Amino acid sequence: MNTVKNVTVQDLRVPTSDDLLGSDPFHKKPDYSCVLTTIESNSGAKGISVVFTVGAGNDWVAYGVNELIPLVKNYAIDDFIKNPGELYQTILNHHQLRWLGDGVFRMAMGGIMNAMWDLWAKEVGKPMWKLLVDLEPETLIECIDWRHLEDALSKNEALEILRNNQSQKSRSEKRLNEKGVKAYSTAGWIGLTNDQILEKINQMKSDGFDAFKLKVGQDVAFDKARIQFIRNAIGVDAKLMVDANQVWGVDAAIEYMKELADFDITWIEEPTARDDVLGYQKISEALNPLGLKVAAGEQIQSPVIFKQMVSSGAIQYAQIDACRMGGINDVMGIILLAAKYELPVCPHGGGIGLCNMIRHLSIWDQVSVSDHSNTQLVEYIDFLQEGVFVNPVKVKNGAYVLPTHPGWGLEMDQKFVDDHLYPNGNVWREREKPNGVTFVVE
Repeated sequence: MNTVKNVTVQDLRVPTSDDLLGSDPFHKKPDYSCVLTTIESNSGAKGISVVFTVGAGNDWVAYGVNELIPLVKNYAIDDFIKNPGELYQTILNHHQLRWLGDGVFRMAMGGIMNAMWDLWAKEVGKPMWKLLVDLEPETLIECIDWRHLEDALSKNEALEILRNNQSQKSRSEKRLNEKGVKAYSTAGWIGLTNDQILEKINQMKSDGFDAFKLKVGQDVAFDKARIQFIRNAIGVDAKLMVDANQVWGVDAAIEYMKELADFDITWIEEPTARDDVLGYQKISEALNPLGLKVAAGEQIQSPVIFKQMVSSGAIQYAQIDACRMGGINDVMGIILLAAKYELPVCPHGGGIGLCNMIRHLSIWDQVSVSDHSNTQLVEYIDFLQEGVFVNPVKVKNGAYVLPTHPGWGLEMDQKFVDDHLYPNGNVWREREKPNGVTFVVE
């Protein structure tokens, strides 16, 4: 019998704080990090997942994934393929672990579940998006925990969405194979100079990008000047998004964004706390009449909070993350919810491996669920690809190229792994700079 033979968990960290890559108003000096989980079967296939963090706390997630290994060790691969919702429910409903709620527990769960899905895709030799697209609607529906979602989206409604798109899948798949999945570039990191940002924008424009995002929230005068600078660089026809990474309170977000309302901004992302549904409603009610839409989701840890955000109109763009919740099973439910309420799904990318994963989820959405790509924009960040992944993400004409290799495409270069293992990898062993919880930014 082909079963789970072995599970390894590794703590990888990259000192991106040295160059302020990834910096925003809250996370001023992030060290892009991930927990790399590898599940090996008796057949020799390896399922891989990453759970992204920005440094301190990566070891907490690694500990959580390690604690879940006994629930997956010796699990029959055929049983997972027959019912991929069973293992998900076993972990989700553990009578003691569920007491912890969301956060690290759900992220650790996602590390296991996403690796198991990757293992399945490797066993059948399909890219993750193709595995999902080819699954029967009835199988997909049974992957999702509906108990706390069905007041906003019933199983039958979700099933109807999937069935209605069955006849169009081949056409949509062909379209995406030709054009790719439209992306946008995050270029305006807080810690970068205007010259550094301009260099990145010009590079991305040469690659066909016409949608860009920058970080805001520290000073309104500074932000006005930088937004104007970037608008001049990208042109009046390009899309421009801004991201505050939760730095404001509700009323402060409204007043601040009113100051920026004349810059033709597509959305303000994470203007306030990740789980403040009422706050997002108030912000949307105040800003939508000014032409400003609201986006959130990369740090929403619960499908229930996502349900409330989507169904109440609190957000106008749903930004799912591949590993913030309990893995692909959770994310599929949110994508189906967004389809019912006609919200574009614009996934959060970047980090280590997020771009590699979200492209698959967006392809499934645009082929099997929403059946269009008119309003979706998928985040793309170009660093930590070459020299990190065996099969780096590819973009062409401002869009993700559809991957063809099996699984998520998360296989890493062994030298990168050896160098960035924390705390004893080659990059970290000799560093004098403090890291982890001792790395405090004034």
